[in-house]
Amino acid sequence: MSDIERRALMRGAALSALAFTAGGVEILLSPRQARAQNIAFKTLTPEQVETLEALGETLVPGAKAAGISHFVDQQLSGPPGECLLEARILNVKPPYANFYRAALGAIDKACKSWGAGRGLAQFSDSERHDFVDQMRQNKVDGWQGPPGPFVYLITRSDAVDVVYGTMEGYAALGIPYMPHIAPTKRW
Repeated sequence: MSDIERRALMRGAALSALAFTAGGVEILLSPRQARAQNIAFKTLTPEQVETLEALGETLVPGAKAAGISHFVDQQLSGPPGECLLEARILNVKPPYANFYRAALGAIDKACKSWGAGRGLAQFSDSERHDFVDQMRQNKVDGWQGPPGPFVYLITRSDAVDVVYGTMEGYAALGIPYMPHIAPTKRW
């Protein structure tokens, strides 16, 4: 790796940037920036994006604006060994897109049954919270997909990562961001 590539990589890491494709060119953007620039999705469908954003926002306010769907889509579009999603950490079998498709499909199907034909994004805030609480407790009648509590855990972790795993997120929590830890001398 050349010094220039290394510097670009380190600058991207410091900015919580990921590689997104815009106009056929790969650029470094944060998920929030990718959302603001309306970067096209590679893996998720519009319906899956809508469901993921509604779920993410219910679990961690600010997840939609922070670009949860762009973060998940970008991670699903790359090599499984480089994936930063909680699904990888919790040993979901790759390709991880299969898990997200099944999970989002189960949510969509359950919501349409539970909410008179409406998807999660069309629910009121209190309906969304009630549904997600039932999912978390594995109490959604007719659920057909990965276990609801597991979907809750993975999606909540992804939402926390995208909202608070940045310099802005650290600042919102009142935690000073330190890009490195300086080793202390040991004698």
